[in-house]
Amino acid sequence: MGETVGRHRQPRAVPRVPGLSGPPVSRLADTAPNAAGTPADAGPAAALKEQGPERGQEHGQEQGHEQGGERALDGGSVARSGLLMAAGSLVSRATGFVRSAVVASALGVGLVADGYAVANAVPTIVYMLLLGGALNAVFVPELVKAAKEHADGGAAYTDRLLTLCVLALLLLTGAAVWAAPAIIGAYTDYDGEQAAMTVAFARYCLPQIFFLGVFTLLGQVLNSRGRFGAMMWTPVLNNVVVIAVFGLYLVTGSGGGLSPSETALLGWGTTAGIAVQALALLPALRTARFRFRPRLDWRGAGLTRPMRSAGWLVLLVLTNQAAFWVTTRLATTAGLQAQAAGIEGAGFSAYNNAYILWAVPHGIVTVSLMTALLPRMSAAAADGDTGGLRRDIAYAQRKSAALVVPAACALLALAQPVLALVFQYGRTGADDIAVMAGTLMAFAPGLVAFSGQYVLSRSFYALSDTRTPFLLNLLIAGLNAGLSLAAYLVLPARWAVTGIAGAYSLALFAGWLLTATVLRRRLAPPVTGAVRPAGMWRSGTVAAQARLLTAAVPATALGLLVARWAAPAGPAAQAAAGTLAIAAVFAALARPLRLTELDALLSGAVARLRRVLPTRR
Repeated sequence: MGETVGRHRQPRAVPRVPGLSGPPVSRLADTAPNAAGTPADAGPAAALKEQGPERGQEHGQEQGHEQGGERALDGGSVARSGLLMAAGSLVSRATGFVRSAVVASALGVGLVADGYAVANAVPTIVYMLLLGGALNAVFVPELVKAAKEHADGGAAYTDRLLTLCVLALLLLTGAAVWAAPAIIGAYTDYDGEQAAMTVAFARYCLPQIFFLGVFTLLGQVLNSRGRFGAMMWTPVLNNVVVIAVFGLYLVTGSGGGLSPSETALLGWGTTAGIAVQALALLPALRTARFRFRPRLDWRGAGLTRPMRSAGWLVLLVLTNQAAFWVTTRLATTAGLQAQAAGIEGAGFSAYNNAYILWAVPHGIVTVSLMTALLPRMSAAAADGDTGGLRRDIAYAQRKSAALVVPAACALLALAQPVLALVFQYGRTGADDIAVMAGTLMAFAPGLVAFSGQYVLSRSFYALSDTRTPFLLNLLIAGLNAGLSLAAYLVLPARWAVTGIAGAYSLALFAGWLLTATVLRRRLAPPVTGAVRPAGMWRSGTVAAQARLLTAAVPATALGLLVARWAAPAGPAAQAAAGTLAIAAVFAALARPLRLTELDALLSGAVARLRRVLPTRR
């Protein structure tokens, strides 16, 4: 954006709520997942995991409600918040890898796995399409306004909002279970036994809609009170439950096609994981002495303003889900065609498994950082502090890129050994890994744009602007759908899902560039006299990104060569050696290329290591 990277401190803090300015706030609900499948200021959609502002001190009550954290988010606390959330996300992702490995071992990556993957994705799709968008980042600025404007600090407003959302979740879940055959028919071209199995999986998985929503709502209540530890760790319980269920199937299953009882076990077991994840937040709520009072007095409560803003988010979700519908139809059809040609594992489950691994660095790094920054950015926008908002955007872009770019290099160079470590068990063989590796390599470059786009889109939400992200998202969704269709039509069935992943990467880069251009114009400082701000291509942030990408070329090449050299030692040795090579290149080039953020991270790690080592002698 061209601004100087800095750590902006709010001039005044709201007592009891981290990072907000204005009068005291008693309780503030946060947000739910967004159209892209990730919470607006939290974690990736598939998981709804990485959420929560800075931890604060809990004491006192205001109008019957316990109040949250005292401290404003300065630069240091943003970094600490990001690190704490990244740690929780890392453990969740680690157990998630085990879960993915067990599922792949049980189902492979053929048509049975495709049916399960589609059915397990449908609850999130329906939730986001019909309700999740309305709970998006629009509510962060709206609740900040309620906290400032309402005499009770927004407590009654939050109660009404929670009541409305819970009732909507119940209605939505019941309708979705009833409509399961139509939903599966819309996303696949299955018939016969394959269609029956997928519909059965969907009926067992669709109740997840309710628990996904409850998890998000309760987690945001905890976040608003400065208690986000529970929300970081309860997804681990979800993974443990699913691992146990699929482990039970591996021990007791027949090993052939799924029987109705086995389908029920796996479907209900997956839903049980989400239910445990949501209900495990209740002890933390009791510890925080949270008191929820259902309220149906919605008339005149001020809920129409966020609902009008949420209308644009619903449209944004609709465009994303339209693109996802295209991707799912093409990938499942490609899987059917590949199997007819004698090729297993070239369908939706291969695409989905590669995507899960690809999104990990984004969830750990960018989502955690933006979760800590978004309340401060919303407050800066509410105060008209565009300079502070520009600094936060530049800080987020450069800080996240310092880790995301090396991660993208690793995914590109080490796709095959990493996927073999995670998935090559049971029914998943080397040929299946080869398909997934090509797909992950096509995804890998897009990770840089995915992270950058995430930061910029949250900046619009901080400005209470949901219309502009919708219009910009039309480009990404439309380009993604068009390029995916072209890949499906041009490429052989074996390579179709690889081409679809590459299409998404190209669409992300186009969207990132356009979003940066529009946001820069929106936040440009006023022109005074003959002094004009530097153009986007001459900005410090763009220059920093360019230097990182310059270092990425030799790092990726060396990582790939070292991994091939270490191939006889097995995938673990390949992944370890390649990772060390990539890290060594970035470390060597950090100072010559002035990779400031990366150099600071390395220097901090070395300093901490030096402090720890003497105590262990």
